[in-house]
Amino acid sequence: MKIAISGGGTGGHIYPALALVREIKKQNPKAQFLYIGTEKGLESNLVPRENIPFKSIHITGFKRKISFENAKTIWRFLAGVKKSKTILKEFKPDVVIGTGGYVCGPVVYAAAKLNIPTIIHEQNSIPGLTNKFLSRYVNKVAVCFQEAEGYFPKDKVVFTGNPRASEVIGKDGIKGRLSAGLETRKPAVLIFGGSRGARPINEAVVQSLGEFSSKPYQVLYVTGEVHFEEVQREAELVGSPANVVIKPFIHNMPEVLAGMDLVVSRAGATTLAELTSLGKASILIPSPYVTANHQEKNALSLSSRGAAELLKETELSSKKLVETIDGILLDREKLVSMGKEAKKLGVPDSAARLYKLMLELSKK
Repeated sequence: MKIAISGGGTGGHIYPALALVREIKKQNPKAQFLYIGTEKGLESNLVPRENIPFKSIHITGFKRKISFENAKTIWRFLAGVKKSKTILKEFKPDVVIGTGGYVCGPVVYAAAKLNIPTIIHEQNSIPGLTNKFLSRYVNKVAVCFQEAEGYFPKDKVVFTGNPRASEVIGKDGIKGRLSAGLETRKPAVLIFGGSRGARPINEAVVQSLGEFSSKPYQVLYVTGEVHFEEVQREAELVGSPANVVIKPFIHNMPEVLAGMDLVVSRAGATTLAELTSLGKASILIPSPYVTANHQEKNALSLSSRGAAELLKETELSSKKLVETIDGILLDREKLVSMGKEAKKLGVPDSAARLYKLMLELSKK
């Protein structure tokens, strides 16, 4: 089986694609892959590291305001479609899947026009412009949130979940704790603001360090590389609390997540897929800087079901952060209940579901 994949721009589009490739390789070691992305996107570094053949096209996204750049984007789209057709005709895939980002536009559109079976995978509760456009041409639309279903043609929608969820199952939480420098028995909360960190979360955590020092739980705070030194200096000023571990980045996040009792994070689709698959209670602080405020809608899909607490960035403060953590982590009944509700929303076999859909399409 030959599979062409396109997705780029952010890790939220790329990591699910890579998780899907790994699952397919387990089930079908003879499967062949081609990843089509952009040279400037994160995918140009991440994909070759996985030994997946990679080809690039040049494309940019539309500006939401009227701009001359949009005229250039239309031209780049048409050129991207032409190049994508050439690449696809050479590779001859059985199915093409787009996992998000504007690079999917010309690639998946070209595949549809070549009558190759096509799927788009929408990770968020509110789809972006590219997937809304492509939904008119593809065979199937795979979604991760039920809230997204109404944005697409009803007969095309299939609920699969996010393939990244499959990768956290079975991880050794004890090993994850030890790798992060945490004790194995004391309750633990992980706080992180994404791979680059988030300044408002940093500020709230820094102002809470003194109070954290007297708590009966331990805190693992992942700052993001750009904020690490500044946060370390602030921690030293309050005596570097023994129960607070500060890291710039976590490379084995699935293992570390498995070992946590509570997680405080943004509400990106990949993170939520991991949390629900593991059944972890969480405090979600959605980024207000994303398209259509989709992270808040993502978070609401959990908080409305009792699986998470939603804390808006406008409400975030040191006092509010500590109170919310205490209210969950120090209330065993609530912590367990939230974890159970999160587990109900998890789709641990999501990668297998998506591969099954691809197989069905490729045989038609």
